[in-house]
Amino acid sequence: MNNYLEDLRLNIKYYREKKEMSQTQLSIICDCGTGTIGGIESGKAKPSLDMLLKIAEALGVTPADLFIREVSISKSSIKQQLQENFLVFIQNI
Repeated sequence: MNNYLEDLRLNIKYYREKKEMSQTQLSIICDCGTGTIGGIESGKAKPSLDMLLKIAEALGVTPADLFIREVSISKSSIKQQLQENFLVFIQNI
């Protein structure tokens, strides 16, 4: 399996679980068969572009996030996270 397909299936599962959504719930939102999401997450099925767009929308992420986790985080958000983490680190010294 290509690395991008492995990343894709793991990221779909990651975002689905982050939203506390079952495979069945995601399949209902995406209007696909109940085994489709399981097949994609297990690497046994390759989603179409239309399915990727539906999955991304249902999970509240960009399609790019499905291939590279958290890629759509803005610069300001990253800066804020770094500052918060740095402050926690400094306080623990």
